[in-house]
Amino acid sequence: MSNETVGDGQAAGTRDTRRFVWLFDPRLVMTALGSIAVVVLAGLVQVSFGSYSMSVGQAWSAVVNPDVLLNQQAWNSFLLGGELPEMGRKSLIVWSIRLPRVFVAIIVGMNLAISGAIFQAITRNELASPFILGVSSGAGLMILVVLVAIPSFVLAVPFLALTGTQGGLLGGGATLVWLFGVAGAWWYGVERRQLRAIGLVGAVLLGGAFVAVPGISLPVGVGELSFAVSTLLPVIAALGGIAAFLVVYAIAWKNGTSPVRLVLAGVIVGTVFKSLQTALFFFADDLGVVQEALAWTTGSLTGTDWEQVRMALPWSVIAVVLAIAGARQCNVMLLGEQTAKSLGMSIEKVRFALSGVAVLAAAASIAVAGIVGFVGLIVPHMVRNLVGSDYKKVIVGCLFVGPALMVAADVGARLGMGVITGSDLQIPVGVVTGLVGGPYFLYLMRKKQEMGEI
Repeated sequence: MSNETVGDGQAAGTRDTRRFVWLFDPRLVMTALGSIAVVVLAGLVQVSFGSYSMSVGQAWSAVVNPDVLLNQQAWNSFLLGGELPEMGRKSLIVWSIRLPRVFVAIIVGMNLAISGAIFQAITRNELASPFILGVSSGAGLMILVVLVAIPSFVLAVPFLALTGTQGGLLGGGATLVWLFGVAGAWWYGVERRQLRAIGLVGAVLLGGAFVAVPGISLPVGVGELSFAVSTLLPVIAALGGIAAFLVVYAIAWKNGTSPVRLVLAGVIVGTVFKSLQTALFFFADDLGVVQEALAWTTGSLTGTDWEQVRMALPWSVIAVVLAIAGARQCNVMLLGEQTAKSLGMSIEKVRFALSGVAVLAAAASIAVAGIVGFVGLIVPHMVRNLVGSDYKKVIVGCLFVGPALMVAADVGARLGMGVITGSDLQIPVGVVTGLVGGPYFLYLMRKKQEMGEI
């Protein structure tokens, strides 16, 4: 009897081990190691050069400085918004100004890559991305409306004062609970009347999150909360992207959706929103507003700091976990709807749930960097060419290749003009990713022509 128990335990352990064998696929491991090398090298270049230049060795010493790495107060400051401890000049420049930009680039690249990969799976269209499905256009339109219509408006409301971190956690947590509540209610078939009640409660919670998420430091007690609308731009961008995709889903719905209808609806919504964005530029009187709006709609990491890391990181972790958990469903979706149905999959529920994960990932990146083009489009192609079409490997590969592309592109955006012209001008990172993405797609098209696929 004991031998049987031991045998069963060994068999279960073997099965558990085999479940994760794909993680050690040589192609996936080499892709991850190569991407990490690119991130480290590009990140070192990023933190070494600028108005205050230092050697790569000095920059590396500042990055691995144990007085910062092992300092709990420093990490409380970086991740929770506490008071920054005293540190040397080089460490201060690297950790407070330059390194956060690298971390934001990593987060944005990771989010856009997995978002594009999921959209391509659920639509079975290799050209699908947050751009094609209207998410980016909706976010850009909302940003422009706010910047043009109320650029200097200041909101003042009575509010129970919290610290920035407490406010962000409270508002973000309330929003997350509401989103999971609505999704769960819809999944299990709650009646429409009950769903409307959940939506009403959610609207109140979402309003609280809208105020709390930016992380505004307030004194303890009840006071007046005053802040410029520009403080809320990241939240507004995320809400705009989510709203745009809901419009796309509503247009595509006819006794269910289909990959073709989703893409067509996304193109329609994206085109309309893009036209409205262009029209809004004619109503802007302030050149500074136009420049800020252009930076948002083109995608830029200029001026990012630890606040953007704190804002995007929790949502990014959630999106990554859900994306990895949904990789198997992506593989089934790629087999076609009839095959998926024959395997017992509820197509619409899975497609909607996966779309929600992709929108969450895209919104987290748009919230801190604006609309960065081509990353969500080309990275999944790169990863499939490197590791194959199994979506478990594709999602994990995107978590490495996306940041590598984004960090390298941001080095070009920040330092490229200085190398070429000697000026301190920084260009939006979205311009660089576009310059990289165009030639790559030309190469991809030629390759498919040679293989007879197009």
